[in-house]
Amino acid sequence: MPEDTTPTPTKKSDDNLVAAVSYLWILSIVILLVKKDSDYVTFHARQGLVLFGASIVLGIISIPLFFLVFLIWLLQVVILVAVIIGFIQALSGKRYKMPVVGDIAEKINI
Repeated sequence: MPEDTTPTPTKKSDDNLVAAVSYLWILSIVILLVKKDSDYVTFHARQGLVLFGASIVLGIISIPLFFLVFLIWLLQVVILVAVIIGFIQALSGKRYKMPVVGDIAEKINI
């Protein structure tokens, strides 16, 4: 897996905090629009946006497919775990590309 988990020494610790907060659902959109000057922050904000979008889609799908509530709940837990992992990686200064989520996030051009 091509993932770079080495900390980047040139970025500010403020960027670490902002990148971590970008995994908190709707804040990913705000941070993506406001903090365009930091490639590190936008990297994490894009991944946070993908996770937020997946959570919204699952919520919408759960309405007509209520009989799949357990499966949808399980997928929401997986998303929550991914959010926690992303939060911790960003806070520690690591540029961690999540499998699947990272590939989708790279296609977002805001």
